[in-house]
Amino acid sequence: MLNAFNLSNVLLAELEVGKQFYWHLGNLELHGQVFLVSWFVIGLLVVASVLATRKIQMVPAGVQNLMEYALEFIRDLAKTQIGEKEYRPWVPFIGTLFLFIFVSNWSGALVPWKLIRLPEGELAAPTSDINTTIALALLTSLAYFYAGFSKKGLGYFGNYVQPVPFMLPFKIIEDFTKPLSLSFRLFGNILADELVVGVLVLLVPLFIPLPVMALGLFTSAIQALIFATLAASYIGEAMEDHHGEGHEEH
Repeated sequence: MLNAFNLSNVLLAELEVGKQFYWHLGNLELHGQVFLVSWFVIGLLVVASVLATRKIQMVPAGVQNLMEYALEFIRDLAKTQIGEKEYRPWVPFIGTLFLFIFVSNWSGALVPWKLIRLPEGELAAPTSDINTTIALALLTSLAYFYAGFSKKGLGYFGNYVQPVPFMLPFKIIEDFTKPLSLSFRLFGNILADELVVGVLVLLVPLFIPLPVMALGLFTSAIQALIFATLAASYIGEAMEDHHGEGHEEH
């Protein structure tokens, strides 16, 4: 008869960590489960957008009301971090980042992906895969480089020697650490949350995991907000002048 320790080992063995479902495209190996859930998230966002804009009403209700609230929230976030004069072109990018990460995180907590069997690995939130979070962080890096060059041209390189020239190597290192910190923070928090909930569901499947799942939903929302806020902050920082007058107080 199995004792409690052996039973725990048997149950924990059912958790698959690090296994992937690969699609082979020539010599490339693609993480199939990441694409499947990412397409599901994108599909949800597209459907919500269509429903919200299909019959626009003067007094919003239902999905339209929800999407307008999300748009207003994202607009305020971008305005605060980037500045009132320059935030508008960046609302779609910041909004896409926030909504994709938010829905991805919540899909991992609310959708019973483990009921869908794959030949290998299992479905989970796209943001629990390091490849997804690194891709989002690299897009953010490209965005703030583009923002700086589009406003200052080659003068953008002047930021690297401000306030004194010996800051050059530190500024270059900072450009590498920004995307790394963004990607690892998001990946680590979402993966840890999914693992904790998965272990608790296996060991004590009734009631005990519910508070942890509720906390996970809150944490997932905060992680999406942090990522979008930092992305907007980096873009605003890239566009502000050397004397820090790019942001206006309002």
